Amino acid sequence: MTDGLCSKRIQLTPLEGKSEWSFSMRLLGRPNISRAGAGLLVAGALVFAAVWQSTEGLAASRHATTVHDYLALGDSVTFGYRESNTTPPPNYLVASSLVAYPKDVGLALGLQVANAACPGETSLSLTTKGVQSNGCENVPGGGPGYRAAFPLHVSYKGTQLAYANAYLKSHRSTQLVSLMIGANDAFLCQETTADKCASELPTVLKSISSNVARILSSIRTGDHFRGQIVILNYYSLDYSNAVDNAGSQTLNTTVDKAAKPYKVQIADGYGAFKAAALQSGGDTCKAGLLTQLTPSGCGVHPSVAGQALLALAVEEVVKK
Repeated sequence: MTDGLCSKRIQLTPLEGKSEWSFSMRLLGRPNISRAGAGLLVAGALVFAAVWQSTEGLAASRHATTVHDYLALGDSVTFGYRESNTTPPPNYLVASSLVAYPKDVGLALGLQVANAACPGETSLSLTTKGVQSNGCENVPGGGPGYRAAFPLHVSYKGTQLAYANAYLKSHRSTQLVSLMIGANDAFLCQETTADKCASELPTVLKSISSNVARILSSIRTGDHFRGQIVILNYYSLDYSNAVDNAGSQTLNTTVDKAAKPYKVQIADGYGAFKAAALQSGGDTCKAGLLTQLTPSGCGVHPSVAGQALLALAVEEVVKK
């Protein structure tokens, strides 16, 4: 998921005469949703109130005597990125003002959080320094990315994986690692190929699978991490749109299969958003789960209520 690059959409339909599928996701591009916001405030308020009350209740009910650590890895969803035209305007110079699900999880479960996520991170740029990202270290077409201009939640010079390796070696009380990655790989492919990734998609999905396995192998084998690893699935921007749904599900399935050998739990972010959007006809925007833009419409990143729902999805699979 990117941090303000142009909107990207790759169609997920059977390729003519072929068995492969092309990819369709609009996550993490420049806002491209412009819908009437009549039901946004009411539906969003209802979702937010319910989720906030639940999260607060969990936090109040837990009184851990030992503080354990939680390492969050991922892209702009995990980071808590908000589009520049959200209300109130985000302050990118103060990373702590950008709140995402890892903070909610930490509060609810009594964990000390290290959020290493970076907006625009791909599965490859998370593991390998100097490669092309989709807005984290650099942007397609050249130029510096988000990290060059604004601080992350935690400071590090190398890759997220290098930070994770060092963190786990120095924080032996780490109880939880979460990972949400892969969407930017498809967006970067679309940005840099002549056919908008129509023919390259199988290779991209294979690369995502390989990189996710590399990340988790490094954590499990290289760092000897025996705690819990949670893979958080991406949501759909509109559950009434079969194309959006198929794109999210294709990515989630690819990541989940790659992660399976590493003793992970799957947090159903896709299902959590779907259930919450039912009252709005499946429209994630009208349900109040996405960032609200000025003067109208929604962005593609989770709102505060959306982030809280993702946190609950993680909490549901964390061993108590």
